[in-house]
Amino acid sequence: MGPAFRTDVLRVRTGREEAVYDLTADCAAFLREAADGSDGLLNVFVPHATAGVAILETGAGSDDDLLAALRDLLPADQRWRHRHGSPGHGRDHVLPAFIAPHATLPVIGGRLELGTWQSVVLVDTNRDNPDRQVRLSFLG
Repeated sequence: MGPAFRTDVLRVRTGREEAVYDLTADCAAFLREAADGSDGLLNVFVPHATAGVAILETGAGSDDDLLAALRDLLPADQRWRHRHGSPGHGRDHVLPAFIAPHATLPVIGGRLELGTWQSVVLVDTNRDNPDRQVRLSFLG
């Protein structure tokens, strides 16, 4: 039997503020059905020019620290040549160069292999687009 491939799209509402949105439970729910106990790879992809996917500890301040670091690194001011949208929106289009729009993770026995404190998160600094899609794909 050849490799199994399953894919699905999550619809995520991140809101009108910068957000680190935890996708870990959604990934686990997808894998319960898609992987069905097998080994393989999970790819998480955000088909947006202004969002990224990261592996990060959440709930202990790291998510807020990431947003603060991004504000320092990519300020929402008028320096950006890309100028449509809210003030400073050009920085949102630079974000995926720092936080890739995808991550590929190992799946063992149908379960996502993350470290103790690791979570899969959507990083969204774009206040102009609160509705996001996240494509989950399993290759086993």
